[in-house]
Amino acid sequence: MTSIVIAAHNERAVIGRCLDALLAEAASGEFDVTVVANGCTDETAAIAAARPGVRVIELAEAGKPAALNAGDEAARGFPRIYLDADVVLSTQGVRAIAAALDGPHLAATVRRDLDLTGRPMLVRAYFGIHRQLPVFRHGLFGRGVIGLSEAGRRRFGRFPALVADDLFLDSMFGASEKRQVETVSSRVATPRRTRDLVRRLSRVRGGNSAMRAAADQGQVDATVRPAARLSWLRDVVLPRPWLAPAALCYVAITVLAALSARRDRDGAAGWARDDSSRQEETHARVQR
Repeated sequence: MTSIVIAAHNERAVIGRCLDALLAEAASGEFDVTVVANGCTDETAAIAAARPGVRVIELAEAGKPAALNAGDEAARGFPRIYLDADVVLSTQGVRAIAAALDGPHLAATVRRDLDLTGRPMLVRAYFGIHRQLPVFRHGLFGRGVIGLSEAGRRRFGRFPALVADDLFLDSMFGASEKRQVETVSSRVATPRRTRDLVRRLSRVRGGNSAMRAAADQGQVDATVRPAARLSWLRDVVLPRPWLAPAALCYVAITVLAALSARRDRDGAAGWARDDSSRQEETHARVQR
């Protein structure tokens, strides 16, 4: 039985589609789905509970790590897939990830497809560089979908009370233990405005920095990959000099986000997401 854990905070617009896609072709008892509605002030829990066979846990306080831990405690099967509520993963997509974990690989994710439709020039330029970074060919983050085998899940106890859960999971496994499922792609909605992109990057940077600091101080039992600050130049622009104009935008936005992160040093276990792209018509979609 494949278990799927979905941490959901005010996801009324997208949780129904997420669950309907998961269950559309699933056989009885094939999937064990847990939605953890945390700190919700909308109908997320009620919408999830209306889907037959979906377990719903409600937590009063918003916080993704606590929601993931609560979902883990309730989940019964393996492999285990941690899925963002705004991602649409089909029944066949779940099966493909599960199949990828039936062997030597302990962790798996999917390909990343960025939705830049209607985005301003600066956002498109930023992701023109960002999408080329080699870290996304080997890391587990940035897709909203991570699957672990039973042996992979035994690598750690509880999710730490920090927001960078995907970076934490990535740190648990070496390159040979991770796999990207090429037949499944995650269509990720990018921020609609430049200022939303800067806010998102600031929160992500702050969360990642807090995770690395906790690991360095021994508060988290993980070897977190270091930040590759010059990868945009070494691995992207130098081999592709025609991307230099986009690189200027990339650097400017990155610097603004870094300055913002320094002003707001918050590694708390709340939610760090961009609500501008989290709308029903632009939700992330996983296709197979």
